[in-house]
Amino acid sequence: MTFNLPSLLVPDTALSVAGLTAYIQLLLEQDDQLRQVWLTGEVSSATQYKSGLFFTLQDPDAKAAISCVVWKSQLHKLATLPVQGEQLILLGRVHVQPHRGTYQLIVWQALPGGEGLRALRYRQLRNRLEAEGLFDPARKRPLPLHPQTVAVVTSPQAAAWGDIQRTLKRRYPGLRVLFSPALVQGDQAPASIVAAIARVERDNRADVLILSRGGGAIEDMACFDHEIVVRAVANCPIPVIAGIGHQRDESLSDLAADVFVHTPTAAAEQAVPCLADLRVEHQDRLNALNQAVSRYLSCADDRLQSLRDRCGRLKLDRLLKQESQVVFWLRQRLIQSTQRRFQTAQQHHQMLQEKLSTLDPQAVLQRGYAVVRQQNGGIVRAIADVNLNEDLTIQLGQGQIKVTVTDVSDASPKFSK
Repeated sequence: MTFNLPSLLVPDTALSVAGLTAYIQLLLEQDDQLRQVWLTGEVSSATQYKSGLFFTLQDPDAKAAISCVVWKSQLHKLATLPVQGEQLILLGRVHVQPHRGTYQLIVWQALPGGEGLRALRYRQLRNRLEAEGLFDPARKRPLPLHPQTVAVVTSPQAAAWGDIQRTLKRRYPGLRVLFSPALVQGDQAPASIVAAIARVERDNRADVLILSRGGGAIEDMACFDHEIVVRAVANCPIPVIAGIGHQRDESLSDLAADVFVHTPTAAAEQAVPCLADLRVEHQDRLNALNQAVSRYLSCADDRLQSLRDRCGRLKLDRLLKQESQVVFWLRQRLIQSTQRRFQTAQQHHQMLQEKLSTLDPQAVLQRGYAVVRQQNGGIVRAIADVNLNEDLTIQLGQGQIKVTVTDVSDASPKFSK
């Protein structure tokens, strides 16, 4: 098969890449306006190396940027050091890098030019959202200890997605991972991120959501400072972990998230515990419990053995004999005490009987005494109680005598023994 190529005017000699680059370098570096030029713009990123300070100067409105470098020998001469987010006025010259086919600005002097537009917008939005309470620590929710499903919002082409997958699989095998793809760079990224978060919310299976991307220049991270993205993160009903790899300290999405870290891998580590660590902790607790039980059983065995030794030393038969002897002694003491009390009671009873016998009127009569009674039964105790010719009854120890009073005398009789 043959192809009919259109006739082309091919020069006798073609430029090499080096030749073209040299030509461009000659045009730019020999141009009087480019050999010493003043530029103004906003510093979007800055990195310090041993050879010097490399940074990017951008014009946010025009979407243009230029690479800049201040060599180490020139740093101490600058009026101000380039800092991310600052507006600067730079003096330098345009330099072509032949091996890369790019150009950059070799900076001789840097003057403060006021706050950068991007930094100003960032601070204004941050202050407004902070006033609304979107960054309030009280809004932060705790992460579940053992999530069953984790959702990830990032770009499918990003290295962050692979890092998160590997980390989750290594730390928590068997976990269900839901992937909600989104653009994480460019003008369409904010709307794409918001839509990806909304998909996870509608799915309603995730226990925690990871919003992530790898590192990059500050302009590549602008989508995470967009208001709609920040509000979507703050209002998400699922706890959000922000794992955005960036050089700046924090994005607004970081502030709105429940937890934020600086790398996708760290975000995955925050989302789930490490099963290996949990197994070790469980084994440690099990070992501690076994040791506690062993110590308790050992103490119980020691106490039991001590009691056995004591019983062995006392010789139970001797102990029983001693206790029987004690019981016998106590029984004898009880019997003796009872007998003594009984004898005392008998003696007291005998004494009372004797007293009663002494006081018995019949016994008095038996000893030879008599009781004189009137006709009405009253006892005559004095001569004043009787009258002459009165009939009386004399009660003797055996029988009665009826008499008549013939004489009354107050002389006391004398008794013979």
